[in-house]
Amino acid sequence: MTSPTLDAQQLTAQSWFAELRDSICAEFEKIESEAGSNASFDYIPWDRSNPDGSPGGGGVQGLMKGQVFEKVGVNISTVDGKFSEEFAKSIHGAGDDPQFFATGISLVGHMKNPHVPAVHMNTRFLCTTKRWFGGGADLNPPLEYEEDTSEFHTRFKQACDAHDPEYYPKYKKWADDYFYIPHRKVHRGVGGIFFDHLELDSEEDFQQNFAFTQDVGRAFLDIFPKLVRKRMNMSWTAEEKEQQLVWRGRYAEFNLVYDRGTTFGLKTGGNVDAILMSLPPEAKWT
Repeated sequence: MTSPTLDAQQLTAQSWFAELRDSICAEFEKIESEAGSNASFDYIPWDRSNPDGSPGGGGVQGLMKGQVFEKVGVNISTVDGKFSEEFAKSIHGAGDDPQFFATGISLVGHMKNPHVPAVHMNTRFLCTTKRWFGGGADLNPPLEYEEDTSEFHTRFKQACDAHDPEYYPKYKKWADDYFYIPHRKVHRGVGGIFFDHLELDSEEDFQQNFAFTQDVGRAFLDIFPKLVRKRMNMSWTAEEKEQQLVWRGRYAEFNLVYDRGTTFGLKTGGNVDAILMSLPPEAKWT
């Protein structure tokens, strides 16, 4: 993987995302081992070139297919370059100068057991003429358990409240509004938090917003494995599996039509396989 030259803030963020990736993957492999599986992540580095042929960074796709995690991707990337003139107009701080830098982690897990919720999480650090953190996590159960939904939201509320009591209601609503499929008139899942444009006007801002971004990652690493272990040994019926497959179709529709991360990756020449790892291994439309 070829990386651009990083300043102190960029290097700090990139290092954290790689550390978080390692911790999450180790925990997911531990869950597979507990289920009697020897599944592990395959790590596939990739490089990106800018349209002018210059190096544009790259990333590492992490992919595991196991007994509990039917398909889970945990990707990290660090890229830089220049947005197209049209796309730059849609990116915070890029309207007057299309140069950009982005580093982050992106995770999507599709589970074999329909009682275990699918999940999405990502956090990122972007630099244009402005600098900011963004990200979040949301739970996507084919078969909802209200206690799981409550535990997931409670854990992220704790992470938010440790920094600002206004964060959770604001970012929960943002997730509710964002993870919605207009043409189906349904939400993709049971929500979580979504935040963006946590801007950095000073080094103090960087430290504060970086600390919050880290706590979002730690909250995910704390709560999601607990939910998986609670449900992964439950039996399921053919009807419940059918419901999971149909629900996955809705998930795929959102990611292909509305997801900003998918658009960003494709518009900036990212690795297509890594970008589309969010798609489920099997789905149905009725």
